[in-house]
Amino acid sequence: MELWGRPILLGVLGAVFGSFIATIAIRWPEGRDVARGRSACDSCGTSLRAAELVPVLSYLAQRGLCRHCSARIAPSHWATELVGLAIGVIAGLAAPGLEGTAGAVFGWLLLALAALDLAAFWLPNGLNAALAVIGLGVGAMGFGVPLTARVIGGVAGFAALWVVARGYKTLRGRQGLGGGDPKLFGAIGCWLGWENLPLVLLAASLIGLAVVLAMLVAGRRVRASDRLPFGVMLALGAWAVWLVPQLLSAPIGTGADAPWQLTSIEH
Repeated sequence: MELWGRPILLGVLGAVFGSFIATIAIRWPEGRDVARGRSACDSCGTSLRAAELVPVLSYLAQRGLCRHCSARIAPSHWATELVGLAIGVIAGLAAPGLEGTAGAVFGWLLLALAALDLAAFWLPNGLNAALAVIGLGVGAMGFGVPLTARVIGGVAGFAALWVVARGYKTLRGRQGLGGGDPKLFGAIGCWLGWENLPLVLLAASLIGLAVVLAMLVAGRRVRASDRLPFGVMLALGAWAVWLVPQLLSAPIGTGADAPWQLTSIEH
């Protein structure tokens, strides 16, 4: 039970955070206030009772429909709740103690940014800044990648994609990367350090290539002007780069300390 206590707790918290993330992904791009007032149906506006707010279970019990107006509840709600739950459980199992908790927070912040990018091609400055500040704070507390490497990663990550975006626009005369992508990459550098940024970029690019290939296999025509939410791919790549070393270096149940980075940095 001791082994599963923290992962279960993080999983429950992740499902709750996932519910909130799903809500802001729908309402924030529309300019609706997500910080005030009670939770309500997106269709009829009726305030929801506590029993209607239980992550995943409420959706299943109501068969995906609002009890008041019978409108269809967006599937993104239960999907985001499940992803948030999975992030918490996996992080809690992969890394011991506060390292796993911080890894879950990293994953939930990335999930929020990815959800907004997927819904509206938008990576808010406030969320990018929160990701960067918390990452630096974790480093300042002495966990994982040293603070210096995180600071360099923040600057290098932003600068690298900013140069790419500016160069593409100069050569092609149109936007190739959104303005939030360099900021997200810099914030990721504040967690993983500068040495792991090439791996994140490689992983994100491979994910993007897989998406394009899947679209082609499905018979969808892909044009050079088509937009892809690169922030989603950066988020997936970043959490994978954090997670894989944990799984490889600290098998579940060994009690061994798990390093935070692929590169071996002595403390």
